Amino acid sequence: MSRTVYVNGAYVAEEDAKISIFDRGFLMADGVYEVTSVLDGKLVDFPGHIARLGRSLNELDMDAPVDDAELETIHRELVARNDLDEGMIYMQVTRGAADRDFTYPENARPSLVLFTQEKPLAETQAAKDGIRVISVEDIRWGRRDIKTVQLLAPSMCKMMAKKAGKDDAWMVEDGFVTEGTSNNAYIVLQDGTIVTRNLSNAILHGITREAVLRFAREAQIKVVERPFTVEEAKGAAEAFITAASTFVCPVVEIDGISIGAGEPGPVAKRLREIYIDESRKQAI
Repeated sequence: MSRTVYVNGAYVAEEDAKISIFDRGFLMADGVYEVTSVLDGKLVDFPGHIARLGRSLNELDMDAPVDDAELETIHRELVARNDLDEGMIYMQVTRGAADRDFTYPENARPSLVLFTQEKPLAETQAAKDGIRVISVEDIRWGRRDIKTVQLLAPSMCKMMAKKAGKDDAWMVEDGFVTEGTSNNAYIVLQDGTIVTRNLSNAILHGITREAVLRFAREAQIKVVERPFTVEEAKGAAEAFITAASTFVCPVVEIDGISIGAGEPGPVAKRLREIYIDESRKQAI
């Protein structure tokens, strides 16, 4: 049974969805996106995702296709039409369709596309077992803080991990870990301190990251925001990632070296439990 998707003002069956071949998202990767988790049929961290979308659009001098209230209405309608209890909603905004040119078109109308993905989030094998990662060179452009659709580089890095028989890759620049291919990266020191890269243009300002760090501090867990190396990660007590699609997921190996005991650690487990519990309470 096909999903109902949203394309520029219309709810249509996925097989009937159409976008212009001149859309700049297709031609130039001139677009941004957001992914909102759905738990129990409700939207998780939705205000944060909408705020980040606005920031991304502003950084690229791109107009919003509709206002925030309409975006919420569209998300809720897709949840209802697809009977989505648990999974994600992907939203993509591009600068719109115009004849191919490197300069921005003056009067293009932004394109807005949304679709759902049904996927287990609260109970996953990756969360139970932990994931294994490799380190790779970070070959992305310099504005990773903007959530653009320019995803070829992280896709290539994730495929490198898959070909190596691992689950994901942590990208490294100037000797320090930036983030995972589609997630923020963390280590836990022997004294229980969480270390994660500080916000800058080098990493995505994760919405799940923001919530998890807030919950960690509320739980009296020390958090330090600074760069860390792969070698430091190998000697850590624990490691984990966060993302809207994985929540808090333990990392048990990097470059073939077990992290800590080589199994999900207590800090990652606790933060995952807190995040899921609070998300269920606060989802809208």
